[in-house]
Amino acid sequence: MTGAARIPLNDYGVLGEPPAPGEWTPALTVSVVIPAYRAERTLPLTLASLARQTYPAHLMEVVVVDDGERPMEPPPESSAGPLPERLRVVRPRGGAWGRASACAAGAEAAQGEVILYLDADLVLFPEHVEAQMRWHHLADYLVVLGHLRFVPGLDEVPASEVLAAVEAGAVPKLFAEQDATPQWTERRWDQTDDLRAAGFSAFSVMVGATASLPARLLRAAGGLDASLVLGEDTELGYRLAQAGAVFVPDRLSRCWHLGRSTVMRREPDVKRHNWPHLAERVPSFRWLRRHPQRTYLVPYVEVVVEVGDASFEEVRATVDAVLAGRLPDVRVTVVGPWGRLGGGRRDPLGDPSLDLRLVLACYQGEPRVRFREAVPDDCFPVPFRFHCPPGWVPSRGTIGSVVKHADRQRLGIVSLALDEREDGRVVHARLERTAAIRRARHCAGPGDDLGDLVHEMHGTVWDAGDKWGFLPAALAATTAPPAPGRAWTDAPGKTGARGEAGPRGEAGPRGERGARGEAGAVGEAGARGKAGAARALRSRSPRRRGRLSLSGPRPLRRSARLRHTARRLRRRLRALVRPA
Repeated sequence: MTGAARIPLNDYGVLGEPPAPGEWTPALTVSVVIPAYRAERTLPLTLASLARQTYPAHLMEVVVVDDGERPMEPPPESSAGPLPERLRVVRPRGGAWGRASACAAGAEAAQGEVILYLDADLVLFPEHVEAQMRWHHLADYLVVLGHLRFVPGLDEVPASEVLAAVEAGAVPKLFAEQDATPQWTERRWDQTDDLRAAGFSAFSVMVGATASLPARLLRAAGGLDASLVLGEDTELGYRLAQAGAVFVPDRLSRCWHLGRSTVMRREPDVKRHNWPHLAERVPSFRWLRRHPQRTYLVPYVEVVVEVGDASFEEVRATVDAVLAGRLPDVRVTVVGPWGRLGGGRRDPLGDPSLDLRLVLACYQGEPRVRFREAVPDDCFPVPFRFHCPPGWVPSRGTIGSVVKHADRQRLGIVSLALDEREDGRVVHARLERTAAIRRARHCAGPGDDLGDLVHEMHGTVWDAGDKWGFLPAALAATTAPPAPGRAWTDAPGKTGARGEAGPRGEAGPRGERGARGEAGAVGEAGARGKAGAARALRSRSPRRRGRLSLSGPRPLRRSARLRHTARRLRRRLRALVRPA
């Protein structure tokens, strides 16, 4: 779909209020997928409550995935209740087991435009499915979360009593709200205005007990990770967020959960099991990645270095500086025409491709470096991609500080001006947030600029690169870099004083709105800035009348020019997004 609704961050309030249940005409089909393991007692109650839903039966199918060692026995006729009109029972593929595998098998068998995952021990209120589906008619990249409360299990409440309440349409009266236990996620809903203010962390409350999403979005995120037997819903939520999803809790999509959950009964054991798996796969959980030197399955940042016509020494200076940084979970992608490096006889010292061969040889044994022929569209599921031109050396703390700044300001793109060429092109580094790029690409219509959409929904900003610890490779060999947020001084080897050009003087990483005296683009326009703002400042290199010279051993002069360029870019950006 193109031209989709543009939602800033996770603030789905821009969609307006969804229609009230019963006051609209549904059109989308939905497949309710229920993974069932030893659920012979509770599953008939879940199916009976599905048979009494207000969502049109001809638009809803139910797929039960029997995940037991042996096929489930049908319930006794005395305890059997009504069944959904369109019901199928499937089995996972041979050898597969666990909730993630069952959910994957159900999604593969599903035919609906929307997938609604349900646990097999839920009793749904009649409007449960309809309440979630009304959101999917407003935007096609939403993940809707149902509202459940924990109540006594069937050991305390007879199944016949529950079934009678379902058939009589009295599920809401089956238990008292004040006697039910809220799910832990409800506290997070309360703290963040039902996730509208949750920002990039909204995915962390995704629980698969009752959650729905477009089938196309599920496929784009890669489906559930079948290698996980617990914690698969949180990991899927992370990848959905990187795919650009917005998370919407719906308090009208209510249900009772019969009995306590595994987390409630064995929380320490669940955390002990899940945290090592999530640490490998969810880089956003920084508190799980405390080791100062190790790497993980999914890195936090992918750094892209395009070789172009750069020398081996320039590429090595940049890559080595990235690998030596304080942020260990990075991956470096070196882009160049590697396919042209044949193995035939050649002049070892006069080879036109000698620099390429040396780059390849230099990092063949480095597991954090990979080689690609072209820059991929994005780095999904890695949350950040940092484009760094060869020949420019970041300090040890540069990348981590820029990422922290983007998180604090909730930015989609951070561009850092490094130098200006004779033709007016500004050489710059660029941090891109995968979630912002993916959502902008999904929402783009004909003629829309990707950078404009990122600015509108997440915010973008320009700043001077020297303040974040960048230095040309020729100077880096003899100059001690300053800490990010402090400018270069006139004398190599000394960092600038805070009063001269530090974060209080201009837009350092600790500033909340760029410079204290003049707010950056996001400080003024925020993630809700108007579309069409400063296209040239984001999708291509900006131009200016003068030229910023790289010659001479005076970093201070270059810093002043770059800071002037960054201020001018911010002013232009504000002028373009300022309301009329």
